[in-house]
Amino acid sequence: MAEEVKTFARSIGIVPTDALRRAADDADAPSIVWFWLQRAGTIAVRRPVDVRLAIALSGPPQARRLEQVYRVDRYSVYYRQGNEFADARSRATSAFAREGLLRRVVVVLHEDLHGDANFDLPWEIEEAVVTPLAALAAVEFFRSLGDEVNARRAVAAVEEDRRLSRELNLLAAEVVRGVQEDDPERVKTRLLGLVEALPVYRVRFWRELRDQHAETAVEAKLSHDLAYYLYYDRIAGLYRETESLKELIAGLKELPRDAGYEQLERHLDALAAAYRARAARRAG
Repeated sequence: MAEEVKTFARSIGIVPTDALRRAADDADAPSIVWFWLQRAGTIAVRRPVDVRLAIALSGPPQARRLEQVYRVDRYSVYYRQGNEFADARSRATSAFAREGLLRRVVVVLHEDLHGDANFDLPWEIEEAVVTPLAALAAVEFFRSLGDEVNARRAVAAVEEDRRLSRELNLLAAEVVRGVQEDDPERVKTRLLGLVEALPVYRVRFWRELRDQHAETAVEAKLSHDLAYYLYYDRIAGLYRETESLKELIAGLKELPRDAGYEQLERHLDALAAAYRARAARRAG
């Protein structure tokens, strides 16, 4: 499956990597634990998360399972552990093979897009770009195969994530308007209340926290998710305007390597203006 996806990726301007190219027994595959730490009572809105780190682990799965992260004074902590990452060491495990086809295709595309030949940007900017592009590329992959069932599933997944993105934009606006206060405990309560008011995001938030505690993770979790999804709806909308994913990928590859949020927003504005001007010329 991975080779077929990587061959397709090249046709739309994605340079494949060696990530997930080879299979491995779960016991032999390295995993990574990612941590995001955000100062208690604050949210990273259009700015980097306060602390981000990753730890590579090896050995039998039962020996490397992360069971608990204890409270870190003055910081909220969110973490994930997985075998899929943008590195040649990343192997397709039997657990990955049991995942649904749509998720496997998206993950392969996502990790390939992280390759430096495609995007070499600050983490939060790169995730903002790569996340929607991988999902859109999955739609195009299934359409290229004539697999309408999975193409419809991929489209539905994109539409759900666009709704989630719009909800997170509403939450971000509330944060900017003054959710962040001096008392971190009041902030946590307010943030959890905002999460509960978002029908799509609320489900994702609690599902992905799993055994982590909301009161010690909420600021870091929200900051993490904003990095991934704040611009998802906007980039997916650009795809609708250009109707060429290859063109959109090429346009986003023009972002400078040190791009920040302001540069990303200006670049998205410029692409939108160019696409609309072209449409107007054609219509005229």
